[in-house]
Amino acid sequence: MKLNENLEKYASMLLRVGVDLQDGQELLIAAGPEAAALVRKMTECAYKMGAKRVQVMWSDAVCDRLDCEYQSEEELAHVPDWRAEMVNAPARRGCAYVRILSEDPAALAGVDAKRVAIRRKALSTATKESSECRMTGKSPWLVAAYPGAEWALKVFPDDLESKAMDALYTVILQASRADGCDPAAAWAAHQKNLTQRVKWLNSQHFDRLHYKNTRGTDFTVGLAKNHAWEGGASLTPDGRSFVPNMPTEEVFTAPDRFSAEGTLAASLPLSHGGALIENFTITFHEGRAVSFTAEKGGEALQSILDTDEGAKYLGEVALIPADSPISRMGLLFYNTLFDENASCHFALGAAYPENVEGGMEMSKEELKEAGLNDSLTHVDFMIGTADLEITGIRADGSEIPVFRRGVWAR
Repeated sequence: MKLNENLEKYASMLLRVGVDLQDGQELLIAAGPEAAALVRKMTECAYKMGAKRVQVMWSDAVCDRLDCEYQSEEELAHVPDWRAEMVNAPARRGCAYVRILSEDPAALAGVDAKRVAIRRKALSTATKESSECRMTGKSPWLVAAYPGAEWALKVFPDDLESKAMDALYTVILQASRADGCDPAAAWAAHQKNLTQRVKWLNSQHFDRLHYKNTRGTDFTVGLAKNHAWEGGASLTPDGRSFVPNMPTEEVFTAPDRFSAEGTLAASLPLSHGGALIENFTITFHEGRAVSFTAEKGGEALQSILDTDEGAKYLGEVALIPADSPISRMGLLFYNTLFDENASCHFALGAAYPENVEGGMEMSKEELKEAGLNDSLTHVDFMIGTADLEITGIRADGSEIPVFRRGVWAR
């Protein structure tokens, strides 16, 4: 498929299925210059759908790198009020938020990880209100993708730039179910399948899950009290459906903050903050990350763990079979949005309130009592393999196979 073919169909799907944009609602789009064609088409579609206002917040990976290289640490740690309010104020009003990923996965490679971490933590702290609005569904949100040249050449290194861009655009639309004649119907069918998995998992009332494979994972994670599995769509407080990630293949829940024992071995590189972390393991004791190894990107991993105390604990448990549509593509995307949907994964940092019964109405203190983790960050890392075994264990000690040989056991 040629770049930008069916772009209006893709843009419309992101707005109608992704964030369920309403007549009179505001829309905030965060994107880099690589995604300008999609952003412009989304803006046009949004206004035709009755959007009250469309605000675009541009960011550039090259400028971000220059900021990290040249600003003082004091300046990196400071986020002007106007910058924070650009994000917080619309979220406070219940705007729809769409982030388009397109940047070079290694945009910040070689930059001092400490300086990158200072900047990232400052931005996360300053915009925490908007993050909380999204995590509680008050501000429906979506993360999607559009090809950038550097990213495309990373995924398809043997192609010329134009061919790589076409190829990445094609697989983005395929993975996002935007390549058919009726994307909305395709998403409805996909949601039905995810809902069946969710219902089965919720019916099992597992106390904990045990993971083991030959890569080095041998790990037990407890699940939060009254945890709830979810998958695909989320709900706003007034019951409207939105899809936070396009693509998505996962069903997920919240771990108990203090119940994680053993070692998780990453199966795919983690691209985070413009740095690549490769061939790493993290060992946990009583829920807390106590040590790690990494062949590459160890400083970046340390900076994630140092974001705050909550970053050393887990906030998400996600199940994706090794034969998922994205996994079957046989590509390494160097982008968590795609790679996490090819592999079972965990997340360091904040948990989602929706993953505990009644969590969307709970206070922070009540969520903490239910075992949910809180943090300024939420970083997914992939551990799924073709030989991964996952066993569900109930409170009475009975065991139920969940995954065998990397896929669903039933």
